[in-house]
Order: sequence, then C-alpha cells, then structure tokens
Amino acid sequence: MVKGYTAKSDIYTTLRNAILNGKLNPGERLAVDLLKREFGTSVTPLRDALQMLNQEGLITIKPRSGYFVTRITLKELRDMLELREILELASIERAAKNITPEIIEILRATHAGYTGEDDLSYTRYTDENRNFHYLVAKASENMELAITLRHLLDRLARFMVIRHAGRDMANIHESLIQRLEAQDAQGAREVLINELNHTKIAILDRVMQEEAAFWHLGGGKN
Repeated sequence: MVKGYTAKSDIYTTLRNAILNGKLNPGERLAVDLLKREFGTSVTPLRDALQMLNQEGLITIKPRSGYFVTRITLKELRDMLELREILELASIERAAKNITPEIIEILRATHAGYTGEDDLSYTRYTDENRNFHYLVAKASENMELAITLRHLLDRLARFMVIRHAGRDMANIHESLIQRLEAQDAQGAREVLINELNHTKIAILDRVMQEEAAFWHLGGGKN
C-alpha cells in the first residue's frame, strides 16, 4: 500500500483492489492503527472507507474485535451464484421488453477495452462487468431487483476477478446487446445463460482446485 492517501475514496479504492486481487487474505484482520500510519491519515476517513467495504460485503466488522476481510463458505458461494442466475434471468426478460436506444448506447460504452492481464486490468474488467449487468437490471424497470443484483455482484467481485475474464467479455456482452436491441427476450436469455454457466464453472473450478486453502472454504458458517 502507498503512504500519503488521505481521502476516503482513495483509501477505499486501495483496500478494495488489495482484497479483490488477493493481497489481503480472507479472515485477515485490518489493524486501524497500522493502516493509519500506512495511509498517513486520521481515523475518520479510514473508518469511513472500511464501512463502505463492509456495505459491499468485502469487510466484516466484529464488535470489540475489529475489521476483517470477509470469509465465505463454499455453500455461501454456491448460493450466491444461484441467486445471481435467478436475478439476472428475471431482469433480462424484463429488460428486453423495456430497453431503449439510450440504454443500448450506454451498455456499449461500458467497456474500455482489453488492456492486459495485470491486477488493475482484472479489477477494471470486474467493475465493468458489474456495471454492465446492473444497467441491464435497471432496464427491467424494477429498481429493487437492480439494487439487489448490484449488491450481490459486489459480494462476488473477488471471485469474478479470479475467473480472469477480460479478453472475451466485451464480445459476449455485445452479443447480449444485439439480442436486447432486437427485443429478442429468448435470444438474450440464451446468451445470458451461457455466460452465467461459464462463469459459475470457471469460478468453482478455480476455487475448489486451486484456492480452497486460501479461501478457507467449507460447509459451515464463518
């Protein structure tokens, strides 16, 4: 981490990137005094940033114990991926009926293009993917659905990063845009199902084969 950041948003971004890219491990305690020295800041913007990460499900606040990088069980991960499918399929069918040319244009502008395999690029790809699917959900005209999906995608962000998508993501989303633009609900659903299935398999394979010890995955609660 880099000294000299004092703004809440800078602290939030730096800590979030460290969590998403595995530089801060699940279950790791974040010592406020140490972070204050590293960032060269007072406690208020630091705690505000940690609270923002808590709202995204990336940080767990334990009374009288402190701040910890959130752990997750395999059951919880599977449940979140299943819930994502339920929410996304509900939103895509509604969005195909309600999509406007203005939203189509915004969706096409979501991606900044492939820039490589570095940590910052993977973080950007993950954020662009979250924004894309959130915008589709907004097009369903059910804001409660959209807000719920956005929060879920925040919680899944660490796993979306380790999937290492990026090179093909914009192309997949362009296929989805074309179906939406044609108001082809069934075609959009099929493209989305393929994307969701591929993502779920990639995440679970990576986690279970390579990352199980790192994530402390198991069947019970944290």
